[in-house]
Amino acid sequence: MANRRDAAPDSPERPERSVTEGLENAPRRTLGAGEVAAYLRRHPDFLKRHPELLDAMVTPVRATGDGVLDFQQAMVERLRREVAQALETRDELVSLSRANALAQQRLHRGLLGLLAARSFEHLIETLTTDLTLALDVDVVSLCVEPSEMALSPPKRPVGVYRLEAGTVEALLGPSKRVRLIGDTPGDAGVFPTAAGLVRSSALVRLNIGPTTPPALIGLGSRDPGHFEEGQGTELLGFLGQAVEHLVRAWLDLPE
Repeated sequence: MANRRDAAPDSPERPERSVTEGLENAPRRTLGAGEVAAYLRRHPDFLKRHPELLDAMVTPVRATGDGVLDFQQAMVERLRREVAQALETRDELVSLSRANALAQQRLHRGLLGLLAARSFEHLIETLTTDLTLALDVDVVSLCVEPSEMALSPPKRPVGVYRLEAGTVEALLGPSKRVRLIGDTPGDAGVFPTAAGLVRSSALVRLNIGPTTPPALIGLGSRDPGHFEEGQGTELLGFLGQAVEHLVRAWLDLPE
């Protein structure tokens, strides 16, 4: 008689469980250092995809053996310093750009006032008075060396002064258009009534014509750093050229 194993009694079917069943309620645990390291090994481009994490990490200086040091931290710190310096340079450039834009606006406003002059006398008066407000300086003077041909009106307005012969070349040299003088009292010949007030100044040569005497515009400020060597002089040079054209036009002089 053949051996026969009795069949097991039928058991009720057990429903299949989802793989994620119960994970929602499972307590969260903190990943260990080994697991984090293993993950990074499996994903070597992780920090490349998340570079912002480098700013929050401290990289060690490690000895690699045989007396060789790993300069990784030093390199990272150097890069961080370079980034910080680049950001600082950017901020300085933005600030300088804004200052230049403001200076251009002031110059344009001042030139519009000069263009609106109704006579030569009005031009000189506007130059030596209204231009101080437009350019944010304390004093503007027009200085002319002696000559048979006078460039100032018969009734000399405030701010127009006569220089001794050779003064313009002594102050500006034979060909320099603009000279900036920082943290220095004003020249008494250029600013006779305000030399004690002026602490920095700009001198702008006027080449009006071959038959006219040497002349210059002096701009003075009580701020020692308002004018300094090294600053750009393009706008002041343009101001000088504009004044030259206006004077020639009012006096009907050749170019």
